[in-house]
Amino acid sequence: MSPGALGSAESRSIAAPGTAPYDPAPALTEELPVPAKPERRPVRPQFSSGPCAKRPGWSAAALDAALLGRSHRARPSVERIRTVLGESRRLLGLPDDYRLALVPASDTGAFEMAMWSLLGARGVDVLAWDSFGEGWASDVEKQLRLDDARVLRADYGELPDLGAVDFARDVAFTWNGTTAGVRVPDGDWIADDRSGLTLCDATSAVFAMRLPWEKLDVVTWSWQKVLGGEAQHGMLLLSPRAVERLESHTPPWPLPKIFRLTKGGKLAEGPFRGETINTPSMLCVEDALDGLRWADEIGGLDGLVARSEANLACVADWVERSDWVEFLATDPRTRSCTSICLAITDPRFLALDPAARGATAKQAVSRLADEGVAYDIGSYRDAPAGLRLWGGATVERADLEALLPWLDWAWGEAAADLGA
Repeated sequence: MSPGALGSAESRSIAAPGTAPYDPAPALTEELPVPAKPERRPVRPQFSSGPCAKRPGWSAAALDAALLGRSHRARPSVERIRTVLGESRRLLGLPDDYRLALVPASDTGAFEMAMWSLLGARGVDVLAWDSFGEGWASDVEKQLRLDDARVLRADYGELPDLGAVDFARDVAFTWNGTTAGVRVPDGDWIADDRSGLTLCDATSAVFAMRLPWEKLDVVTWSWQKVLGGEAQHGMLLLSPRAVERLESHTPPWPLPKIFRLTKGGKLAEGPFRGETINTPSMLCVEDALDGLRWADEIGGLDGLVARSEANLACVADWVERSDWVEFLATDPRTRSCTSICLAITDPRFLALDPAARGATAKQAVSRLADEGVAYDIGSYRDAPAGLRLWGGATVERADLEALLPWLDWAWGEAAADLGA
């Protein structure tokens, strides 16, 4: 077998949780066979990047107290929503003068609401280094059709030049590029004395990474990511500066009902008091509360960040010893601890045309799904062909440790097919 395939079963060991990580064969030769199929399996094979794995120990019994069949306007329902807002605020350490609301249509709806309501008062810089950043750039250029818009782009695996951002303008960006596995390393590049607003899509960062709230005027996320909640519910955080913009700027375009955040030129207070714009699922609200309670049980934000970073470290140890895969992120400081994106570097794979690379990567991913050891770990449809593992807090490190030998096995099988 040519380089890029794996060592024999005798050359590897699978580490138990808390011990040294799995170490693939450091040197490969033509004579080494395809690795034997591992025996140990992940207890939970859900590694999707959204919707993400439920918390450990979750069962439908967690939803027994859900207010099913009740109006979302009823006092008990509003109180449940307020509890979600209050507990999120407490766990994340949000500033007291920032406003938080539950809004429709997941993170996408929340960020669209922010862009359509706030942009247009001044020029805007949009940062794009993954599919979602490109989506926001497309909306600014093709839907809002802003005259004074700049898009600062970077290839997958890289960040744009953060030093080129002009904070006299509004700035829209993702904190963590979910489809590229690249995050901004910190908030030091964001000007404290900015005159524009910063709009941050942080859906795969909130509850897994520490965000400098005082540097962010708009932050959006969804329940379906780090806490393993359900889809279609978005969270919208506004700074006092963002509220001031809402009350002083009237967009020149029509706003659909689900985007409207003002009434009579003033902030519509209802959504920020648990009185939602449209009907939420009270079943999903109960599930969100369950996730927040679990977060408290494991140590709050500190515990959530620690679990996510430990999962990244687990994968990084394996990648360092592997000879067929690398992080898509080129700078270790920008590697995501949630959406961990991996590039296949086997020379036989790189010699293929893009369509054949995609088919080969999908073949390996399908083998893993057929074995029931990993679901939904293919790279995003617009990203380079490879793998994407979710490392957020609801994923157990032991399950990632169990998965890594399976990745080697699946690639060994796919690589053998290439040489057939």
